[in-house]
Amino acid sequence: MEGLKQMNLKDLMDNYVLWVAVASWLLAQFLKVFFYALRYRTFSLERLLGAGGMPSSHTSTVCGLTVAVARVCGLGSPMFAIALVVAGVVMYDASGVRRAAGEQAKVLNRLVFERHGPDETEKMLKELLGHTPLEVFGGAVLGILLALIIPMPV
Repeated sequence: MEGLKQMNLKDLMDNYVLWVAVASWLLAQFLKVFFYALRYRTFSLERLLGAGGMPSSHTSTVCGLTVAVARVCGLGSPMFAIALVVAGVVMYDASGVRRAAGEQAKVLNRLVFERHGPDETEKMLKELLGHTPLEVFGGAVLGILLALIIPMPV
């Protein structure tokens, strides 16, 4: 096809924007395990892949991506505009809609437990879905810092 660039593995491996986003997500997930252990004095491997917690890995990923796009394409580029809007939506969703769903799950779990007793606990809804504003802020700072620290290819 005319106009399509040939795809190869080297292009993927050299994609600075992609690697900043991946690094932001990975570091946020590992930090969740660390912060959870500090707060609750117990190790939880589930925190490595689970939603919710400090810092927000969704926010870290989109903020890292947005700053990386800005560095590569410039603040005036359509790609930066898209990344910025998506970051705003993700951050709003993480601290609003998903957090509210987690709060509702807590109430529902309590009602089910009170009504049916401890036998139903294995069917409990996930409560740790969204983020507090501080967790979203922590994710944003992490993603932005990583995008500024990770060197761009020459």
